[in-house]
Amino acid sequence: MKNLLFTIGLAIYFSAAAMAQQSPSDEPLFQEILTMDSLLFTAFNNQDVAAMGDIFDKDLEFYHDKTGLTGYDRNLELLGGLVNNPNAPTRTLLRESMEVYPVPGYGAIQSASHRFCHLENGAMDCGTFKFVHIWHKKKEGWKLTRIVSFDH
Repeated sequence: MKNLLFTIGLAIYFSAAAMAQQSPSDEPLFQEILTMDSLLFTAFNNQDVAAMGDIFDKDLEFYHDKTGLTGYDRNLELLGGLVNNPNAPTRTLLRESMEVYPVPGYGAIQSASHRFCHLENGAMDCGTFKFVHIWHKKKEGWKLTRIVSFDH
């Protein structure tokens, strides 16, 4: 009986280890969130405030380690300030850093690093930062409800 329990325990352990080593990019949820990230930051890079507003949930909370907490309206106002600004930053996801975790009955948690660059004094100024996005899957599709941006 001990050998059977030991064998079952090993099988469970190695199954879990194999699942942990699978590429999350093969998971449907990972692909859905990667698509939403792409839509969000294509809009950001194109200074399309309306498209970003469609992705943000009306109850958005954005926590930033330098500027504090802002909501939906304030974020759209700040993004509007970037429109037609030739020095507006552009964002690139560091895809290899991205992880996605399901939140049962709600949506998903996305964590990763991204790089922002903007022109300053004739030269590109870039920085890499960390973020966490909380996505809510609603009837009308995915909405971004919480943003945590840190390590600036």
